[in-house]
Amino acid sequence: MAFNNIQPDAIDLFCGAGGLSLGLENAGIHVRLGIEISQTAATTYTSNLPGQVVIEDIKAVSVNDVLQKLQKKCGELFLLAGCPPCQTFSSLQKDNTAEDERNNLIFEYTRLVKGLKPLFIQLENVPGLKNGRGKKIFKKAVNELKQWYQLDYGILNCADYGIPQTRRRLVMHGIRNDIFELFHTADENFKVLLPPTTHTSDTAHNPSLLPWVTAGTAFINLPPVVAGAPAPNGFPNHETSGLTNINIQRIQHIRANGGNRTCLPEHLQLPCHQNEHLGYTDVYGIMDPALPAPTMTGGCITYSKGRYGHPYEDRAITVREAARLQSFPDTFVFYGSRGQTALQVGNAVPPLLAEASGKYFLNLLNQLKQLP
Repeated sequence: MAFNNIQPDAIDLFCGAGGLSLGLENAGIHVRLGIEISQTAATTYTSNLPGQVVIEDIKAVSVNDVLQKLQKKCGELFLLAGCPPCQTFSSLQKDNTAEDERNNLIFEYTRLVKGLKPLFIQLENVPGLKNGRGKKIFKKAVNELKQWYQLDYGILNCADYGIPQTRRRLVMHGIRNDIFELFHTADENFKVLLPPTTHTSDTAHNPSLLPWVTAGTAFINLPPVVAGAPAPNGFPNHETSGLTNINIQRIQHIRANGGNRTCLPEHLQLPCHQNEHLGYTDVYGIMDPALPAPTMTGGCITYSKGRYGHPYEDRAITVREAARLQSFPDTFVFYGSRGQTALQVGNAVPPLLAEASGKYFLNLLNQLKQLP
């Protein structure tokens, strides 16, 4: 293969609204094709990104179809990346069943890897795929991929990559065996690595890294929003649902007396929270602007579903604020209902995390072109 002619292009499987693709594009990798079954998420993707989208069940996408669309042969693709649906493996998911068909979508990823044989592969998912409910499935997928790829994978904290959120994600990098051998021949200590961190909470021990970015960055230079009112002109996705009077009392009391609902007086507590088992204390909580935000989920704009109360205003955070906490720029507009856009943001790969992986693979390509 003539490595000097390799184009840094990629496919994004289960691309959703496009967080992974945006990060790769920002790193300098051109995403030629996205595959997504949700029409509303695909609308957001195509409205913000230049890549094509195949709107259909990935099980119906053939290797030959993909190669035809890309006008490539097997083995010529630079990067195949993806984030198979992960809700059934999440620690927040209560109704997980072994029969859920989404559990096996990772094997659609491995099927296309096997058929396309790209130089490099990347996968992102919830930690539970590796060490929780999905570990047997993940082990099987890894064993399949190890036939063709050298792998490294681990649980990364998004805050370590300049994202104002302590979102922990499973990230996997892979290098095709024949490409790995070229690197290994030149340097016997060569290894597959995960993207290096850029930020830390402890700069004293590593002054070369920047401090964590706090959640307060999401609220800078955004106009105030009244819960239930339309988004201000020029700020798409910057709106949120109204609150009941008792929830307004809760949010005001928590803001004055602490960050979560354990400080609420009895008359403001829910009956199910008045016993010894308090459950998730972040529910009805207020976001601390001095710390990275908690994990954004599909319920991130609902006050009762987590620590999603606005730190200064009597409302939950907006989709635009959640998107900022995921490292999306304000120019990235989400399409669909408020619930659909919140789901797109909560399910997205943070662009800055994807960009870190993209830069890693581009660096490998540059090294590859310099090998004898």
